[in-house]
Amino acid sequence: MGFQDFYGNAETVRTLREMLARNRFPHSIILHGPAGSGKYMLAQMLAKAMNCERAPQAGGLPDFCGQCSSCRRIGQADDFDARFAEAVEAREGLREADKREARLLLQTHPDVTIVPPDPPQMMIKVDQVRRVTETVYFRPAAGKERVYVFTSSAFMREAANALLKVLEEPPEFATLILLAENPGELLPTLRSRCFSVRLAPLSVAELETFLSRAQPQWTGKQRALVARLSEGAVGRARTFNLAAYVEARNDALALLACALESHDHSALFKVTDSYRGGADGREKTVQLVRTLYSLLEDMLYLKSGTPDLVRNTDIAVRLERLAAPADFPWLEAAAQELGQVEAGMRRNLLRSLSLDAFATALERE
Repeated sequence: MGFQDFYGNAETVRTLREMLARNRFPHSIILHGPAGSGKYMLAQMLAKAMNCERAPQAGGLPDFCGQCSSCRRIGQADDFDARFAEAVEAREGLREADKREARLLLQTHPDVTIVPPDPPQMMIKVDQVRRVTETVYFRPAAGKERVYVFTSSAFMREAANALLKVLEEPPEFATLILLAENPGELLPTLRSRCFSVRLAPLSVAELETFLSRAQPQWTGKQRALVARLSEGAVGRARTFNLAAYVEARNDALALLACALESHDHSALFKVTDSYRGGADGREKTVQLVRTLYSLLEDMLYLKSGTPDLVRNTDIAVRLERLAAPADFPWLEAAAQELGQVEAGMRRNLLRSLSLDAFATALERE
């Protein structure tokens, strides 16, 4: 186990390890890239390498063993979603007065602190940053380096300002890692005090190679489909639920077919009737809406004469047939109607009726 487990962006990872080797690693760094590009995973790896008790080398550069007490304790936070859910649940169990004062911080190692966005606003709040400033100037308790990982670029302004002092005068034994999909979301004053590192999207070929090992049971067409839909993010490819996507796509194709090919509403009602209320129904509808956007984009690429950009390559013939009667104004209207479906979801309108209205409003004469 070590940095070799990080897939893609090899040169970027090597550069970071070289800075560790020369003891020139920045005290504040922004890791940015698309969702699923591995920002959090890389931040965890860096924290392990900085605090690994065995301090192994691989290829002449610092690595981590993944087996020592320090690596194992830091690794307990590798599953961010699980640890975050546990922290939220623990806070919900507090008394109301205590709940208002409690701020979320994840800490499985005394010297490594994960700062997630705080619900319900899902932003980094000033009290979270104050907890960081209270500890950052104390020497590490068990490891070699204090590491703070901010998992969101959504800072409340007061929180961002509170972080500035630490970024201006960081202690030599502390490293702050800010994760962002778009670094432009951070205040310029924060960006100017941090070293910026970009994790670039991977190519379709790289993702197909990854999936050939991660999902050997998939066919070549399935791997090609997921690689394109993952938009260069290995994390998305790793966790992609192909069965759920195909199910949603079949429903999406039925809605588009009703609008473009047939006015027989019986097939439409059969599909939309399954989109009921409740949390499961909402999640299913969100998946359907995303899939509809994906299909509309592919139809736009086909109408624009750029079929190489189509992502749903396994149904290219079906999409060409659907796109034939659709012109650009129709595609624009479809995107607008889909926006109305999303707006209706926020107002808790009946989902099945919203989807019926979407398809029937787009029927061609």
